[in-house]
Amino acid sequence: MQVAILGDTHIPSRASELPQWVQDCLVAADYTLHTGDFDSTEAYDTVLALTDGMVTAVAGNADPPELDLPEVDTAELGGVTFVVTHGDAVGSTGDAEAERAEVTDVVRERGGADAVGVVGHSHEPMDEEIDGIHLLNPGSATGADPASHPTMFLVEVEDGEYETVHLPDGEYAFD
Repeated sequence: MQVAILGDTHIPSRASELPQWVQDCLVAADYTLHTGDFDSTEAYDTVLALTDGMVTAVAGNADPPELDLPEVDTAELGGVTFVVTHGDAVGSTGDAEAERAEVTDVVRERGGADAVGVVGHSHEPMDEEIDGIHLLNPGSATGADPASHPTMFLVEVEDGEYETVHLPDGEYAFD
């Protein structure tokens, strides 16, 4: 199973649309996780259309209230539990280490010790193990400031095992 992970699209406030390569990845993926900050109902509807509704999405601090998305959600995919949160509601102390620790606590509480945490907000890509929890931050799918270019993850999941590829560096690694 191929899982696309993206977030912080910020359409229309910081970008006009998803890059074509991101759209292509969403269409090709079996499932999508979005870390919030769609920025508009139109951006959310675009992601829904590209994924045929096969998406778990959470609210970001820049999302309109009418999207009515949860702050944290969980998806079981290919034997792996993904816990998705934007990250801003978990901790806003300005202390990145403390905020990451809070996120790992939420992931462990919602998904268990083997869950993968998927977080956004910073626009900074991350693929790290912190306090025994694997955390992924796809960065910004549109390259919204402070990101310098669009990024996302593709994750190949099978029988409880997974492999991550950060794009655009590993473009279409699972074709």
